[in-house]
Amino acid sequence: MARRPKICVVGGGQFGLMHLRAFRQLEREGRCQFLALADINETLLEERRREFGMRTYADFAEMLEREQPDAVTIATPDHLHREIALHAINAGMHVLVEKPLEVTVEGCSQLVEAARAGKTLLQVDFHKRYDPYHAELCRLAREGKFGEIQYGYAWMEDRVEVPRDWLSAWAAESSPAWFLAVHMVDLFRWVAQTRGRRVYATGVRKKLPAIGVDTWDSISMSVEMEGDITFQCQASWILPEAFEAVVNQGIRVVGTDGIMEVDSQNRGAESCFASDDRMVTPNLGFFRETQDTAGQAVYGGYGIDAIADFADNVAFLMEGGKLTDLAGRYPDGVDGLETTKIVAAVHESLATGKLVEIA
Repeated sequence: MARRPKICVVGGGQFGLMHLRAFRQLEREGRCQFLALADINETLLEERRREFGMRTYADFAEMLEREQPDAVTIATPDHLHREIALHAINAGMHVLVEKPLEVTVEGCSQLVEAARAGKTLLQVDFHKRYDPYHAELCRLAREGKFGEIQYGYAWMEDRVEVPRDWLSAWAAESSPAWFLAVHMVDLFRWVAQTRGRRVYATGVRKKLPAIGVDTWDSISMSVEMEGDITFQCQASWILPEAFEAVVNQGIRVVGTDGIMEVDSQNRGAESCFASDDRMVTPNLGFFRETQDTAGQAVYGGYGIDAIADFADNVAFLMEGGKLTDLAGRYPDGVDGLETTKIVAAVHESLATGKLVEIA
C-alpha cells in the first residue's frame, strides 16, 4: 500500500480553516495523514484543536522539526509567506502557498530557485483555475475557439468587512490587488498563455483610511502582455455590507473568433429571508458542506479541490512520479513569480504614477 503523505498546516485563520477541512476529509479517505497546525494565535489554536483534534504549535519551526511532515501548506498573511516556505523547502518538504506566492519579485525568485535546487514541489493556491467554469474557459482557449485572444477584463470586489474585520490585523500590509486581483491576473495568464510586459495603474485611498485601515480602497490596472494582448482588472474591497455576496467577481475574454464571459459571483441561486439583512447569492461552486450517512461533514467545491490537488501531487511524487510529469498540471512557483511581477509593477505604478516595464 502506498504511503500517505504526512501534512502540516501553518496558519489556521479564515482561509486556513479551508485547509484543515480539506486535509481532515482527505485523511478519512486515506489520501493523507493530517498531523498538526501552527499559528501564533493561541486562542485560535485551541479552538481549532477542539474542532479538528490535531496537535497544535505556536511556532511553525518547532512543528516542522517535531512532526517531520512530507508536505506543508501555508495560509498566513501574504507578507509572512517567504520565511515559512523557505524553511520548509530547505528541509526537503513539499509546499503549497496561498496566493500570492510572495509580495516581492525577489522573494518569489528565491523560493522558485530553492524548490528547483531541492527538487521539491512548490504549488500556489490559485484556486480560480479549479472552478469548472474557468476550466472550461481555458479548455476552449486551448482548442483555439477564441482565435487569437486580444483582450480580457476582470473584476473582483469584496464587501468592506473583509479588510475592516477579517483582515484587520494586516490589511495595511496588503491591498485589493494583492488579496484579490492576483487571482484574476493568474487566471487570465493561464487562459491566454502569456506574460506581463508593462503596467499602468491608478487607485483610491479614502473610505478605508477614514475608518483606520491604511490601505487602498480600489485599484484599476491595465496590463500589456506578450502577444499584443491587453488585460484590465478592477479590484476593490469597499462594497457595502448589504451587498448580496462577500465577493463580486467575473471575467471576460475576447478573441478574433469568440467571446466568453463568466459571472463567478451569481451562479443562478438567490434567496431572501426575514432572518437575513440582505439578498444572498451563494457560491456553492467554491465551497459547500453536506453530511455522509454517518453524519460526518463532507466538503466540496473548487476551494477544497485546489488543496486536495496538492495532496494528490505529493502522493504521486512519493510513489515515484517526477516533477516533470506534473509540469503544466498545477499552478507552480513560476506562475506565482509571473503573477507577482505584474502585481508588484501595479504597486510601483501606483507609487510613481508612471507606466512600469516588467523585467
